[in-house]
Amino acid sequence: MTGTQRQAVVLGTAVALMLTSHVDHVRGQDAPKKNRAAGKSKTPARYSYRKIHDPNGIGKFYMGREIAHVMGFAGAAWLERSSREREERLSLLVKSLKLRPGMVIADIGAGSGVVSMLMAEQIGADGRILAVDVQQKMLNRLVKRARQRGLSNITPVKGTSKSPNLKPASVDLVILVDVYHEFDFPFEMLQQISGALKPGGRVAFVEYRKEDPSVPIKLVHKMTEAQVKKEASLPEFGLRWKETIGILPRQHIVVFERPVEAEKRTDSGSPDS
Repeated sequence: MTGTQRQAVVLGTAVALMLTSHVDHVRGQDAPKKNRAAGKSKTPARYSYRKIHDPNGIGKFYMGREIAHVMGFAGAAWLERSSREREERLSLLVKSLKLRPGMVIADIGAGSGVVSMLMAEQIGADGRILAVDVQQKMLNRLVKRARQRGLSNITPVKGTSKSPNLKPASVDLVILVDVYHEFDFPFEMLQQISGALKPGGRVAFVEYRKEDPSVPIKLVHKMTEAQVKKEASLPEFGLRWKETIGILPRQHIVVFERPVEAEKRTDSGSPDS
């Protein structure tokens, strides 16, 4: 083979290697795009939207139900109506939760504080009510009413649509009175709520019974027990159904807990370690 022929072979090999490298590079660029596209198609959207929907809802759907409009500050007087105890038996609600002195309780969607103040009287000066709401006007009204009643164990907390702004593992009980169905982001909120519970802590969903057509509340402001269980039982939350209390005239109280044994498994790394 002459020197010229050897140069031609070397040049041809180099060109072939360059072409192979280019093809591999292009394939390497395309593969992630295809994988990302495939990944997106495998992950369904958590929320969906419909143009035609209940006028009392926001047109946003989660796990088969429509999310309801939030009650604004204008509804504070309705929350404080004198007939509410007779209609909803809030004192019986508080009694059924078996509160103890010194507990830390988060009342999420506290509004003007009707339920917060009932619970504050039960847990004593060593306890603490964290009254969470996204509306500052509601919190201002709550603080004023608590002062008028001489209650110093209620702390207002400004939440957001995705977080109640509670510290991790800091709360014995979370109570959601007629509010969970209004959360714009129920998955994100419940994820934050479950993280805020101490091991053994409970979350109580108090919702108007959708199973009962005689309950005089708009349809999207009701929830069935089955729907509450369906949403709260997602594995991401690590919650377990404890009991459903059916003593109220219009609402059911669906109680979940953060199991203590789940916390032990997390700390140790395995059930047997």
